[in-house]
Amino acid sequence: MSSWVEDRVGRSPERAWAAAVSLVTGLLVVGSLVSPRTVYDGFLWRYFWGPVAADGQGAQCAVRPESGGTELLTSNAACADAIAAGEIVAEPGYTTVSTVSYVFVLLAMLIGVVFLLRRLEIGDEFRFFYALFPFMLFGGTLRTVEDAGIAAVRAGAEPLIAFPWSALIISPFIYFVVFAVTLGCVLAAYALAERGHAKDYARPLFGMGTVALAASFGYLVYLAVTADYVTIYPQVLVLTLVLATASTAGTWKLIEGWKPSINQGTGFAGFVIIWGHAVDGVANVIGLNWMPELTGTANLVPKHVINALIVDWTAVLLPEAVLAVTKDAWPFLFVKLAAATGVVYVFNGELFEESPRYTLLLLITVLAVGLGPGTRDMLRATFGI
Repeated sequence: MSSWVEDRVGRSPERAWAAAVSLVTGLLVVGSLVSPRTVYDGFLWRYFWGPVAADGQGAQCAVRPESGGTELLTSNAACADAIAAGEIVAEPGYTTVSTVSYVFVLLAMLIGVVFLLRRLEIGDEFRFFYALFPFMLFGGTLRTVEDAGIAAVRAGAEPLIAFPWSALIISPFIYFVVFAVTLGCVLAAYALAERGHAKDYARPLFGMGTVALAASFGYLVYLAVTADYVTIYPQVLVLTLVLATASTAGTWKLIEGWKPSINQGTGFAGFVIIWGHAVDGVANVIGLNWMPELTGTANLVPKHVINALIVDWTAVLLPEAVLAVTKDAWPFLFVKLAAATGVVYVFNGELFEESPRYTLLLLITVLAVGLGPGTRDMLRATFGI
């Protein structure tokens, strides 16, 4: 792969990657200066900063006037009027444009990380995958801390992190924050192993992630005990983990009985990946449909494009009599299980032999994009925020 790039571009892959990232960044900067209403307001603000500004301040949407600045709207009717008037409007959450953009950003970051790990000569074995597991839970838990901050604002209390600093733990910026924390821990663990303070990097890295996870989760528990706007529902947490584990075990048994070759490339890591996406699926089913029965509180609303789409289509396709019993979010769990199984099947042994670091990072990413949002949805329901 490296020699192929060098032969065709006449430079190292690292320099080619840096040039490509710099070019895209430069085009966005120049475009924002030359045509700010189109490039910055209509693209960067509308799909990236605007949703963060609305989410971080508890608004239904944000409007970008031609004069600049941000106007926050607190009702759905006002947002609908602004859209009808042709204003540039941003709503909290993901859109198709932002989701696709994040995919390209993620791939660029992955390539850069591969170069770094190759220089450090780590990250080509499954222990690296398992050592990073707590960080994936940490990302979703940290995002829930911001949800608790919004609950505090709505209750008239002071959040732990006020806007605009809270934007750092809202998508997409939280990805960079968690990435920076994880990278710092990787480098620290690597240094400990190099200097003989640890047998290898894996155990201290896992320990650092566990400490970060415990701190963020402990803060949420502290709020549940001391604040009126956060309430803990342990039955939601337990039920989510039990159902996710049961559905993963059932899926794994089907794989081994029907086509064992699906998991030959990943081994137990494939089980972990399917489990991570099962957590996301179950958390959505419970949070979107069963909160009144489990906690006596209102259901949550979908935060992502795909689960909102699945819920909408299920409500259209199934009869009312069926929906009254099954609700409308359950297909999301089966979609997640099927998609995760398909991804596990793709990662066969040949991929590891050709590019072990890049393949392992892709597996870590696949787990993170399921377990990160899933942890957030599970904890939002668990703490009633």
